Amino acid sequence: MPAATPGTPSLLRAMNDRAALDLLLTHGPLSRTRIGHLTGLSKPTASQLLARLEAAGLVVATGTDGGRPGPSAQLYAINPRAAYVGGLDVTPGRVLAAVADLTGTVIASHEVPYTEGAGALDQVTEALGGAVKAAGLHRSDLHRVVIGTPGAFDPQTGRLRYASHLPGWHSPTLLDDLAAALPMPVEYENDVNLAAVAEQRLGAARGHEDFVLLWNEEGLGAALVFGGRLHRGWTGGAGEVGFLPVPGRPLVRQVTRANSGGYQELAGVEGLPRLAAELGVQTAACPQDHPDAGPHGPEVAAGVALLARAAAAPEGAHLRFLQAYATALATGLASLVAVLDPEIVVLAGAAIGAGGEPLRELLEAELAELAPSRPRLVPGEVLQRPVLHGALESALATTRDEVFDTSR
Repeated sequence: MPAATPGTPSLLRAMNDRAALDLLLTHGPLSRTRIGHLTGLSKPTASQLLARLEAAGLVVATGTDGGRPGPSAQLYAINPRAAYVGGLDVTPGRVLAAVADLTGTVIASHEVPYTEGAGALDQVTEALGGAVKAAGLHRSDLHRVVIGTPGAFDPQTGRLRYASHLPGWHSPTLLDDLAAALPMPVEYENDVNLAAVAEQRLGAARGHEDFVLLWNEEGLGAALVFGGRLHRGWTGGAGEVGFLPVPGRPLVRQVTRANSGGYQELAGVEGLPRLAAELGVQTAACPQDHPDAGPHGPEVAAGVALLARAAAAPEGAHLRFLQAYATALATGLASLVAVLDPEIVVLAGAAIGAGGEPLRELLEAELAELAPSRPRLVPGEVLQRPVLHGALESALATTRDEVFDTSR
């Protein structure tokens, strides 16, 4: 079919179709009358539109609005089975995969723990295969998959950069191997960028075009969003703030090797037990058993638990600990704010989240003294599996554009 041109009936139909589909995604089931009201279309045109979308398998009748006065009206909704997507969240300890339908509902997930000698290809296919099987689907049913990893794949060489701590993911042929093994289009994105996508679509950054997301879990990183779009940089390394030079810590040299220094050493979660001990905070308890520790390694679990306990009783040594950590975080964040001048800063990741409101208030006060502008600091709202939700949302955005394009 030839491409539609501006002003043609087929283009106008496609625009109306997309507007109706977006309304159904936003509002849930709607009647023909309600769709006509929200789109400005007449009842006959709305009826034709719904018939066309139903015949295309994009919408389904879901019942009636029998609770309202007058005759019951037929309700229509997005057909969740019109397409499926997959998302994966890769960390040094495990690979977590999930499958979502076209409405964004997660219908199954599967986790594969990291084992010594395991290759990235085997981890991905096992995790994704487990999620697909649990969903009652086949891998070929997935329209698209997005994989989130630390670091970024260099667009020139295909190698994973800035993630020396991720074993088994540095083969120069990895992307080709995954493309050959998986039957659907596969995209790769930095994990912190995907956390920002989740916050932009589902959480604290909704309605904001310019923001920074500061993340602290296994690593310290940032995601940068300008004009509503992620800024990845020339090699995908934008936001790798752990390498930032900061006062009082060694410069990070030969950054492709595992080393220490910079903002990561100053404010990374692995340094929190030492900081707590220096300030007289009790560290002898088993931090990995704390309910806020989450599914992380022992270093992250220890730091998360210490911050959670300090935030629960922010006085004495606990308060000094939170103040010192707020100063450490503000030292690097001030550089980002001075250069980028964002509208808001979303504070995300298990470590920052565990500090709660006490840490946020202290960080805000420190940043006000160190940075020339004063963006609002807001806690992340997507607290469970933000990277995975970002991967699914990213896959859904592209898939919906393709599936909803009725002009083809």
